[in-house]
Amino acid sequence: MTDSIAVLSPWGDLIRASTTLTTGEVLLHDWVTSMPDPSSADGGSGAPEIMVRATEPGAVAALVPRIAALLGRPETVRRATDAVATEFSEEVPTAEELAEAAEDLVLQTVEAWPDGDVVLHLEDSCEEHFAPGYWPAVRFDSADAIVEVTVEA
Repeated sequence: MTDSIAVLSPWGDLIRASTTLTTGEVLLHDWVTSMPDPSSADGGSGAPEIMVRATEPGAVAALVPRIAALLGRPETVRRATDAVATEFSEEVPTAEELAEAAEDLVLQTVEAWPDGDVVLHLEDSCEEHFAPGYWPAVRFDSADAIVEVTVEA
C-alpha cells in the first residue's frame, strides 16, 4: 500500500485517510477520502464525503467514473431514501412519507468498493427518524440495484 496518494476527482483530491492520535502517532487507513475544497461557494461543506476502499492510485482512479455515474443520476439519492423509508416502515410508506424521507435524509458519505458496489450513507437531518449516532446506509451493486439497507453507528 502506498502511504502518500492523491488522485484527482470531481470532488477534489482523493487522499489516503489517516487519524492522528493524541500521542501524535498517525494511523493510515486502507481507504482514500475526499478533501473539501475550501474555495468552493459552500466552503466544501455541501458535498458528500467520497470514500474509496482502495489505496493504489490506479484502483482509486478506476472507481471515480463509477461514483460519478451513480451520483450523476438525480434519482439515485431518492431511490436510497425511498429504500430506507420502505425498509423501516411497518406498512408500505405513502407518497407523503417517501417525500418526507427524501427531505430529511441527506447524503453524507459515498463509499465505493473495488467490486463496483457503492454505499450511500445518509444523515437524519432532523434527528426524528434515527437515534443520535446512527444513520441509514444503502448499498448499490455494480448494476445499480439496491442490495442492502442497513443502520450503522
